[in-house]
Amino acid sequence: MRVARVAVTFLLVGGFVSSCGNGPTLQAATAELQKDLHRLEADGLLKNPLSKLRIVDRPDRDLPCDKDKFKRVLHATADYEHIPEDPVDNHLDHAERVMENTLSQELHYKITYDLAQLDWQDARLIEGRKDAFGLTVKVIVVPEAPTWRLVAETDCLPRS
Repeated sequence: MRVARVAVTFLLVGGFVSSCGNGPTLQAATAELQKDLHRLEADGLLKNPLSKLRIVDRPDRDLPCDKDKFKRVLHATADYEHIPEDPVDNHLDHAERVMENTLSQELHYKITYDLAQLDWQDARLIEGRKDAFGLTVKVIVVPEAPTWRLVAETDCLPRS
């Protein structure tokens, strides 16, 4: 019986240690984040000059975030046309849905929905995740320009 417990313990510890190296690497996460940047720039709505898509920070630098780990960050802003006679709540609702669709359908993020913010009048927060690549995206939707303020970043990952 003791041998069986030792064997099970060895297998569990061995499986845990071997699974540590199977997660995303900074190189793979960065490649996917670069693809997301290109998808944003090619998106039908966002490539329209009226959206004023602005890439504030490109994900081209390793930023230290932990011992021997790094991350890459993408910052972007864009505007969504606001019809002056349209109530702010309607503008936020529509801008939120448009960005959720872009993130989920074009960039393939899994969106987390927060129904508690449906009636917020000053802002909305959209959050999405790509677990396979260790990527998180957050978009703040506000009534004034720029409507969308996006931050996408990799997890804190080893370089190799």
